[in-house]
Amino acid sequence: GREITSMPAAGRRVGLVFQEYALFPHLTVAQNIEYGLQVQKMSSLQRKNRLRDLLSLFELEALARREINQLSGGERQRTAIARALAPNPLVLLMDEPFSALDYNLRQRLQKDLLKIQKSLGFTAIFVTHQQEEALSLSDRLAVMQKGSISQIGSPEEIYERPSNFFVAEFLGDANLIPCSLDHSDNQSHLQIGSTDFWGLPELKNYPSGKYSLMFRPEDMELDKLDGYWTLPVKIIGLEYLGFSYRIEAIFGQYKIKALINKSVIPPKIGMEINLAVNPQIIRFLPE
Repeated sequence: GREITSMPAAGRRVGLVFQEYALFPHLTVAQNIEYGLQVQKMSSLQRKNRLRDLLSLFELEALARREINQLSGGERQRTAIARALAPNPLVLLMDEPFSALDYNLRQRLQKDLLKIQKSLGFTAIFVTHQQEEALSLSDRLAVMQKGSISQIGSPEEIYERPSNFFVAEFLGDANLIPCSLDHSDNQSHLQIGSTDFWGLPELKNYPSGKYSLMFRPEDMELDKLDGYWTLPVKIIGLEYLGFSYRIEAIFGQYKIKALINKSVIPPKIGMEINLAVNPQIIRFLPE
C-alpha cells in the first residue's frame, strides 16, 4: 500500500458509494456517470467509450437520458456504483449501499456487485450491519467493536470459529452457555449447569477453566446420535419457517435455539425432547 492522505482527492483513485447515493439531481444518468471522467480530463472519445461500457455493464443503456428523480431505488444504486467505478479506482468504498432497498432487490444487486467486482478486479471495502450481506459478499471479513477490530478472517472462519463472545453473538445466531472444564483425575469433566459430561477426549487441548460453550442453532439435531452430546430440553417456543422449525427450548436454566429439519416428527410446545450436537463443531470461548 501507499500513503495517500496528502494527495489531491482526484488523484487517489478511490471511489465512494454513499448510503443515500448522493447522485447529482440536475444531471441525467449518463451525465452522473461521466462526471468523474470529466474531472480526470479524459478526451471526448475516451469518455464516450467508457460511458458506453459502463451503461452496458450496469444495464442502464435505456436509462441514459433519464433524470435521477425518474429512477427506482435499484436503478439509482446501479447508477451510483457505475459513477464511482467510472474513473477506474483501485479501491471502492461502499457505505451500506443496499440498506434502503427491499430484500429481493438487495439480493439481486449483491449478486450483480459480486459479478462486476470479479470481472473488473477492483478491491471493495463494504460497510454493512447485515450479517447475511457480510458473509455472502466478502472474501475477508472484519468485525469491529467500539472502533477496534475484534476479529478478521474469512467469512467461514469468523462464523464457525469466532474469537470471542462479542463476535459469536454479533455475527449470526448463537447459543452461548456458561460452563466449566476440569481435567483432574486424568479425565475431562465438563459441567453445564447441573449437567455433567465425563471422559471427553476432544476437550483435552482446552485448559481447565470457565468458558462459554458456543454452537449455532443449525448445528443441532433431534434425538440421540452416536458420538454426539445429548441435551435433554423442554420446548417453550416454536416457529414454522417453511424449510425448517425454529425451536426455543430450556436446558436446565439456559435457553437454547435450534433449527430442526421439517422432515422430522413436528415438535410441539411443552414436549420434552433430546437435542444432539456434534462436539467437533462446538467452540469454547474463554470468559
